[in-house]
Amino acid sequence: MSAATSFRTVLAMIASLVPAAASAQGDIAQRIQRVESGLRTAITVRGSDAKFDVHDRMRMYGVPGVSVAVINDGRIEWAKGYGVKEIGGAPVDTATLFQAASISKPVAAIGALRLVEEGRLALDEDVNAKLVSWRIPQNDFTRRAPVTLERLLSHSAGLTVHGFRGYAATESVPSVVQVLNGESPANSAAVRADTLPGSLWRYSGGGSTVAQLLMQDVSGRDFPALIREYVLAPAGMVHSGYEQPLPASRAAAAATGHRANGTPVSGKWHTYPEMFAAGLWTTPSDLARLALQMQRGHVSSRTAITSPVSTIRRTRPRGRSLRAAPPSPFPPPLPRLTARLSSACDVVSCWPSRSGSSGAT
Repeated sequence: MSAATSFRTVLAMIASLVPAAASAQGDIAQRIQRVESGLRTAITVRGSDAKFDVHDRMRMYGVPGVSVAVINDGRIEWAKGYGVKEIGGAPVDTATLFQAASISKPVAAIGALRLVEEGRLALDEDVNAKLVSWRIPQNDFTRRAPVTLERLLSHSAGLTVHGFRGYAATESVPSVVQVLNGESPANSAAVRADTLPGSLWRYSGGGSTVAQLLMQDVSGRDFPALIREYVLAPAGMVHSGYEQPLPASRAAAAATGHRANGTPVSGKWHTYPEMFAAGLWTTPSDLARLALQMQRGHVSSRTAITSPVSTIRRTRPRGRSLRAAPPSPFPPPLPRLTARLSSACDVVSCWPSRSGSSGAT
């Protein structure tokens, strides 16, 4: 074949790919449009076909900025930002950082599972055996049943303190030990066992903070650096971090918190020394990358975070369901989930299909 003929063949091949690529882009654009203009209410009345536009919903709820990432067929198909980072400010894009609140917990839980894989922690061991900086005060409940990592991750350790409000820019920020003891300048109560560990499911950010200190004590590492090495970097979460307060160098990329009336939070956001519970700054695309790693780990051993996935595979159901402690704004883990994995399943519902491809909600 001559050089001219080869060149014409290559051109023909490229030309044949252009319509297919254009068609694929058109399909994605249509799917984006369906999402943007096809939002529905949580409850749909039979016979009603009411749909809403994303911008209309943002105005109705007083939300200035939104970021979205969509997984389809085992990849991030599209990601997009809407609105602004702050009223009157720069637009939201796919790299805009948001405080992830309690989504921080399942991401950090993967780091804890990696320490289990390394043999530095055990799911069923009394955490007081490994805690150094502080220990859970013993009482009748903890003498009857230990507080374990499994119970901390599954909100069944019997520990107090539901959640944390964080610290405004003008407030002093306590250490983790001060938070656990409820000592000034902490704005939350002391974390204590007030019911039998393992006897019921009750959401506990206090328990997550104990897990944070446990991971720091056994590793001798700063928590943000530990999670970056064990979870964020391997999963390709390039924009995410647990640094608290948010470093000044990253402030320009962050969305400002707003009150329900649309007023920006004083100081833009709060600081959370309770990093395991609420310290993650992230993007939807980064969370999608983590979800994809978890999906692939269920169909292949070749992932950057295979270790915690293998721990999940080996976890057995507990043999009995935990009762919830009413009243609680969160439901108990579904029976099909094991107690020790309930925290690690909060971030996204994702599964591999029988054909080996993957989907997510």
